[in-house]
Amino acid sequence: MYVVKSPLSGADLKAVSEALQGALVDLLDLSLVAKQVHWNVVGPRFRSVHLQLDEVVDIARTHSDTVAERASALGVPPDGRAATVSAGSGIGAVSDGWVKDTDAVRTLVDALGAVIGRMRERVAATGEADPVSQDILIGITADLEKHHWMFQAENG
Repeated sequence: MYVVKSPLSGADLKAVSEALQGALVDLLDLSLVAKQVHWNVVGPRFRSVHLQLDEVVDIARTHSDTVAERASALGVPPDGRAATVSAGSGIGAVSDGWVKDTDAVRTLVDALGAVIGRMRERVAATGEADPVSQDILIGITADLEKHHWMFQAENG
């Protein structure tokens, strides 16, 4: 059932919907990974890392909503179910239990790096098909790269 009609052609819509769905999955998983580490981080830099992790959670959640709403505006129902996120995320598994602050930082550097790499592919894939969606993905990538830089600087 199509409730919302897309202004994009079939081929462009397919490319854009795949990019937006992939971005949604990665952003949702990034928020979950950052929150998991946030709850379990320990060490001398606990407070600063703990607070920095919440910043990543906030931007990932905000951007996931933007991406999902863009998909909806194009007539594509977004899928943020747990099974979909688990099956499609590009972020590696996070260990359970306490996480030393330096390991927490490394985990976020790796997670952000994985998401950024995939986001840059999506930016390239949406340029011709839908510059509006591409612009959204560019802004998200810029925010993620800022946090990636900050976490990298944490462990020098």
